[in-house]
Amino acid sequence: MLIVDDDPLVRAGLTLMLGGGQGIDIVGEGADGNEVEELVERLRPDVVLMDIRMPVMDGLTATERLRRRPDAPEVVVLTTFHADEQVLRAIRAGAAGFVLKDTPPARIVDSVRRVAAGDPVLSPAVTRQLMARAAGGGHGDRADRTERARRRFGQLAEREQEVAVAVGRGGSNAEIAASLYLSVATVKTHVSRILAKLELNNRVQIALLVHDAGLLDTDDERGSHLG
Repeated sequence: MLIVDDDPLVRAGLTLMLGGGQGIDIVGEGADGNEVEELVERLRPDVVLMDIRMPVMDGLTATERLRRRPDAPEVVVLTTFHADEQVLRAIRAGAAGFVLKDTPPARIVDSVRRVAAGDPVLSPAVTRQLMARAAGGGHGDRADRTERARRRFGQLAEREQEVAVAVGRGGSNAEIAASLYLSVATVKTHVSRILAKLELNNRVQIALLVHDAGLLDTDDERGSHLG
């Protein structure tokens, strides 16, 4: 794992916290977003924990550049805000989720493990908060976004649509398999096909698309939750 934050005290605290987690190895640290690509090229981390606000190159720009790489690691953005426009942009760019800087240490460790394993990391409730804070949130923009999302969603086969909605509700592969009477391996195959067909980076982007298309129940609070 690579930790990127401009505050040396925060980096030291995160290194101490995460380095003590079983199965987590800290391979390096960075102080600014412009260091990330070189560090990733040299150290090959599976996960990057990225501060979203840094003075020279912010974590958003660094995430966008990093996720364009064909061998990009997963990115978890680190923020002091629960629902922030920049967090949403980072997730749209391909970040796997976010953690708050005041999240309890055990939950940060668990979150990193789950992201490395490819598990969903945002609940629909958090997704809705982020969407509500997005820039250009006027009625016309929302209607256009919904229409675009529904057109993309329509590219999926019926079973893929069912799996996508279940991902949007925050279900793990095992939970989706049980609810749809599929094997876990089949669910994984469907998720991979959804990502490939829609040119998405990860499960969180599937959840955002499902949300944009208006396919989540407003009272659906299931799924995992960070922060």
